[in-house]
Amino acid sequence: MKLLGIGSRIDHPDFGKGVVTNLTSEQYWVTFIDGGLETIEIDSQFEVIEAVYDEVDTVSFSDVELSLISILRRWSDTGNATALASKWKGGSLVLRPGESNLSDKEMPIDTFFHKIVMVRDRVRVMEQKINASKNLDDQEKVDLQQYITRIYGSLTTFNVLFQNKSDHFVGERTK
Repeated sequence: MKLLGIGSRIDHPDFGKGVVTNLTSEQYWVTFIDGGLETIEIDSQFEVIEAVYDEVDTVSFSDVELSLISILRRWSDTGNATALASKWKGGSLVLRPGESNLSDKEMPIDTFFHKIVMVRDRVRVMEQKINASKNLDDQEKVDLQQYITRIYGSLTTFNVLFQNKSDHFVGERTK
């Protein structure tokens, strides 16, 4: 039995007339006039109204989904999931005022870490926008880039929170 390709028209005893819109090694995906999209086994009983061969969708839904995720990660202003170092998971950050009559401020360290990651991601987006700007000359871009490098340097204290060294803030390197 030769596989039907996309665009083949069939008449199924239960679903009626439809068109093959995709296929796997075991099933046809058929859009039926009256019933919408259904999957049927390749060896099930149906009448072939018009066969199309050699028309197979070579891009699966998961391929499209992975491509879309990749594009969104590359071009959106949100970063990849950044991992908190395991020793901090479930921990809390306590800010204790120097004055004894004031109360401590405590927050989950995950919340604080999320804020640090958001700052990092937004500084990266700002850096990209500066570099892509048509309104700034090269010297202005260099000057702003130096400020951004100093911002990263100021944030290196928080590198202890990151699981992966590749996520660390990097400031100016000394020679």
